[in-house]
Amino acid sequence: MKFSPAFLLAGALAAGLVGCASGTPAASGTPAASGSSAAAAAGGSETPGLSGSITVFAAASLKATFTRLAGDFEARNPGTRVTLSFAGSSDLVTQLTQGAPADVFASADTKNMAKLSDASLIEGSPRDFATNVLTIAVPPANPASIGSFADLARPRVKVVICASQVPCGAAARTVQKASGITLQPVSEESSVTDVLGKVTSGEADAGLVYVTDVRTAGDKVRGIPFPESAQAVNTYPIAAVRTGRNKDLSAAFIAAVTGSEGRKVLLDAGFGAP
Repeated sequence: MKFSPAFLLAGALAAGLVGCASGTPAASGTPAASGSSAAAAAGGSETPGLSGSITVFAAASLKATFTRLAGDFEARNPGTRVTLSFAGSSDLVTQLTQGAPADVFASADTKNMAKLSDASLIEGSPRDFATNVLTIAVPPANPASIGSFADLARPRVKVVICASQVPCGAAARTVQKASGITLQPVSEESSVTDVLGKVTSGEADAGLVYVTDVRTAGDKVRGIPFPESAQAVNTYPIAAVRTGRNKDLSAAFIAAVTGSEGRKVLLDAGFGAP
């Protein structure tokens, strides 16, 4: 399988950074992360002794929030660099199991994280940090007059969903099974952002995405909530990758995501508490 463009860019950036070159052991020169340093990172203050860089693989639905969190983290800790690579969680798992270099993995579901744990590629226990649910995204004018989940199954309605191996696709199938409503999508995409792109470009009448994606898209789409979405709540875990080079920085970034500041950013974006 070919790596995603986002991964290739992340790898190219990371290769030029001290302590994160692919295939080259990186000496961070810092002691093991302590409980006090993790607490400092979670609370939003500078963590003494941090340096170097990490590469974070994160689910596509985390792009806006992790971009902000990484920027804030770097600003609080001068001399650090967080390189982000976003894609569908299943694609990222495939890349990691094939040897792609990364320090931290944040998944849009526990199933894909479990695949890495089963492969002994995760350091310690993953930490749940957010939840998310599906909503219906439609163009602003809503030309197909979508008002409910059942409307997506009407003849000639062009609906797009995620592929089954992607967390948003698995959630869509859970909702279909629970509701007894079967959809006939015109396409199945590899990430939730690809589904949203089909809607914003006018190629689809509707798409099943996360509530956070609709909020991030602003006035480009309308969100149609539906009660059946409560049948498929996705939990997001984060963990350090066992082969990662900068353990201290990885632990501090995870603490920032799961701490009070990270929780606020995530809640503001529409994510639920874990």
